[in-house]
Amino acid sequence: MKDIQRDLLQKIENSLKPNKVVMIFGARRVGKTILMQQIISKRGGKTLVLNGEDYDTLALLENRSVSNYRNLLNGIELLAIDEAQNIPDIGAKLKLMVDEIEGITIIVSGSSSFDLFNKSGEPLVGRSSVFHLTAFSQHEISQIENALQTRQNLENRLIYGSYPDVVLMNTNDERKEYLKNIVDAYLLKDILMVDGIKNASKMKELLQLIAWQVGNEVSYDELGKRIGMSKNTVEKYLDLLSKTFVIYRLGAFSRNLRKEVSKAGKWYFYDNGIRNALIGAYNSLSVRQDVGALWENYLISERKKKNLNENSNKDFYFWRTYDQQEIDLVEITGDNIAAFEIKWGDKTPNVPIAFAENYPQSNYMIVNKNNYLEFIV
Repeated sequence: MKDIQRDLLQKIENSLKPNKVVMIFGARRVGKTILMQQIISKRGGKTLVLNGEDYDTLALLENRSVSNYRNLLNGIELLAIDEAQNIPDIGAKLKLMVDEIEGITIIVSGSSSFDLFNKSGEPLVGRSSVFHLTAFSQHEISQIENALQTRQNLENRLIYGSYPDVVLMNTNDERKEYLKNIVDAYLLKDILMVDGIKNASKMKELLQLIAWQVGNEVSYDELGKRIGMSKNTVEKYLDLLSKTFVIYRLGAFSRNLRKEVSKAGKWYFYDNGIRNALIGAYNSLSVRQDVGALWENYLISERKKKNLNENSNKDFYFWRTYDQQEIDLVEITGDNIAAFEIKWGDKTPNVPIAFAENYPQSNYMIVNKNNYLEFIV
């Protein structure tokens, strides 16, 4: 893993400045700790490294006072805190440090955005830079494989995903066991730590239903009926899942034209391996009925990684009309509209008439196995 330089490394290093906080968010096991270690080793200077899962760290930071933090950080140039979401009132504590301790630079990581971002976001306005680290992107993996190997490994990416350890494992049995442990030991643990959620089985059922519906519009009412939850609870849980970097939502793109769907949503997984682990689906592509969904989830997620790593600030949508004209992915950058139709096979459909007529300045591209690397790398 240390042989692969993360795309965010240089951007994070450039953001490390006195009296500022750099926050790195991402799911468990995507490489946040190793990335922080690389940054620390390159930076030099006197550094204090803490871990939010360690009781001694909690005790050191418990007394939220200027005198306590000045004593703790005397002579320290860089403070690094891993798993910072476990520290109560972390946002207020970080604010006090950067406001009162001259010259201190702080970098923190967290595997959920609840306390670290939602509660600290307001105190740290103007004092922080935020980065989202994902599992490996194909651009990053390309450092250790050539174009032929990338094509040979495509099936594994669609089935087992791109978590750093998964990419570097030698056998699929290892990958299956690892992904099972990620889902059981880490993913659900993070979810249940937040917002008073106690029912792990319901949350897992909801995730499994989303896994089966990747690429399809989701009805919250229908999901609720399937697992015995209200529509509002389903929406709340999906929002929480998005804040632990498991899934994300694409809304419907519309400029309020009468025939366009505007309120629907689709949910995708950041990583195909997590999606397949939730439903135990590891069969080869040749015997699967969901290859199209896997392909769509993989390409859109890779495109999302590219956006996060390049800090491109693109907005992602799908597009559909009530008479079933549709486009898989629409990207908005300022006034620019780019539309992408994702195909596993060799079909080359024309741009939908309604889209072409209403958005004549947009670009349209079909993404398939022949040109997908151009799309994601």
